[in-house]
Amino acid sequence: MSKSADDVDLGQLREQLERLSRLIRQQGFHEGLNPVQWEALRYVSRANRFSNSPGALARYLGSTKGTVSQTILSLEKKGLVGKLPSQADARVVVLHVTPKGEEVLAKDPLLGLGAEIENLSGKTVKRFAKAIDEILMGQIKRQAQAEFGGCKSCRHWRDRSGEDLFSHCMLFDAQLAKAELPKLCYAHLQR
Repeated sequence: MSKSADDVDLGQLREQLERLSRLIRQQGFHEGLNPVQWEALRYVSRANRFSNSPGALARYLGSTKGTVSQTILSLEKKGLVGKLPSQADARVVVLHVTPKGEEVLAKDPLLGLGAEIENLSGKTVKRFAKAIDEILMGQIKRQAQAEFGGCKSCRHWRDRSGEDLFSHCMLFDAQLAKAELPKLCYAHLQR
């Protein structure tokens, strides 16, 4: 990049981020869903087995349990999300995306944004990913929010793939299959 940070108009950059955020949010009125329903559906599809509860969803969305309960209820009525009792504790509800929900996720309006990011050069994508991660982590820390990340970047994760087919979560003392590693966890703590 030829410009230094001094050459960037930070006010304009903030306005562009705000505008991009608004444009993304406007796309959330798609397939009969509103933006919060899309956010909830995406979260449930990406949450790991320790984080697929209404309480974890409320933390992720920064919303109240009552609001999340109404969002889940509307997604259930549309046949996109289902609830089951947890195998570990019958008082706990586990959320899952239904096959109809998977069909709707295949039409996610954010897929277009992903395609635009893919059109950037490889170096730009890496720099963009690093910058977004740094900004996001700064906001999370400033607001004292949960991180929500995947296993491989978490300090609780231990790679045991050389010993067997599983990794291990030290916090939950649980084996983790390879497919679980990229899923979102509410207990994530960056290394």
